[in-house]
Amino acid sequence: MTQKRIIIWYRNDLRLHDHEPMYVALKAQAQVIPIYCFDPRQFAQTSFGFAKTGPFRAQFLLESVADLRQSLQALGSDLVVRCALPEVAIPQLAQELGVQEVYAQEEVTSEEIAVDTALKAALEAIGAQLISFWGHTLYHPDNLPFNLYQLPEIFTQFRKRVENSATVDPTLPTPKQLLPLPKLEVGQIPQLSDFGLEPPLLDPRTVVQFRGGETQAQARLDYYFWKQDHLRVYKETRNGMLGGDYSSKFSPWLALGCLSPRYVYEHVKDYETQRITNDSTYWLIFELLWRDYFRFIAAKHGSRLFRASGLRGVSIAWKQDWERFALWQEGKTGFPLVDANMRELAATGFMSNRGRQNVASFLTKNLGIDWRMGAEWFESLLLDYDVCSNWANWNYTAGVGNDARGFRFFNILKQSKDYDPQGEYVKHWLPELATLPAAKVHEPWKLLPVEQKRFGVRLGVDYPNPIVDLFKSAQANEKIYNAAFSR
Repeated sequence: MTQKRIIIWYRNDLRLHDHEPMYVALKAQAQVIPIYCFDPRQFAQTSFGFAKTGPFRAQFLLESVADLRQSLQALGSDLVVRCALPEVAIPQLAQELGVQEVYAQEEVTSEEIAVDTALKAALEAIGAQLISFWGHTLYHPDNLPFNLYQLPEIFTQFRKRVENSATVDPTLPTPKQLLPLPKLEVGQIPQLSDFGLEPPLLDPRTVVQFRGGETQAQARLDYYFWKQDHLRVYKETRNGMLGGDYSSKFSPWLALGCLSPRYVYEHVKDYETQRITNDSTYWLIFELLWRDYFRFIAAKHGSRLFRASGLRGVSIAWKQDWERFALWQEGKTGFPLVDANMRELAATGFMSNRGRQNVASFLTKNLGIDWRMGAEWFESLLLDYDVCSNWANWNYTAGVGNDARGFRFFNILKQSKDYDPQGEYVKHWLPELATLPAAKVHEPWKLLPVEQKRFGVRLGVDYPNPIVDLFKSAQANEKIYNAAFSR
């Protein structure tokens, strides 16, 4: 009797633990054919002309795919790699091996759904089918107390209902052994140069060097929870900006599926049993719930997430001011907290959650610039880019999201003093301000000529003057925002 073969198409689920397509295929006693396709569309340009996948993200992806291949090889199998459109490469492989079923984890956003649709049609033409499994969230949609089309538009309502009546499914077992692949060309993992990218340089100011892959993901969790015991103070430290351990830093691995949210959840529960149950252990699960919510919102609202009018469908007169946008990108706005965060992003591919909120607020509420430009810049640079979380967060910050609360802008000066009171973070990324005392580092434009000379900081030369007045610019953009809602 011929062994049944099932292709597992890996996408943003680059792991062996808690992987339903793999689990179901092995339960059917099938010979598993894992494949990853480097889709050239993912290395093209965004609509505003940025590299869709920049060097940090691309490097992390390559490392994650290499780690998955090594893990599969250790179990007796391998990973088939193709640099081609999935709707072309996968049907070819299915025909070559006589495969009738392709398993994959389900995606919910427009570009990914378009690929699914094309693949389904190509497979149907050869008598095969694509079978999808839900695997990105902590809670499975089947366990929610409502269907996705009844999803509450307010996060707090969603959270309360889920916490009161939904359950988290247990993680699925990691395979211990796999059948070897049939004779075929497995393919080489490409290099950054194949996508026209240069390897990112390691900035000496980098505090965490992220490496892709399930192995590194599990090691980070072990380090953060068990070795360093940081989980017990997560809620108190999570709004930090400087250092490697103020937050879990799990997001890059969660984004590529190197780490399952249910795996994280189970470790939190083990930690609560073995060490402590407190606000911090709850808060890490709370953050996973936010991540779930953004994915469910994306599934509910579809392409509205990507429109300028956002989920609220409001036409705001956004600017596409490329000169000021470039100053924001380069960290040259004259507002140290904004500039330090943008320079960290450019140098490392990472930025704290607090930083993201501040720079996004500044771009939309102070500069009045089209929020989609910021969303695409984040898409290009962020190591932990997740389509649902990124675009839903930008919707929210721009005031066009489902849970937006009118014109809310971050007071950069207050945020600076609350979250970087000594200016340590700003000085770390803006060495030109390193000589300024804490009382002056967040408002360098107030330096008198004699102080500029004393501290060696010439405004407009060593560090730029502010490109806008913080409060007047917010007032002007609030009028534009409110006018859009009054029409």
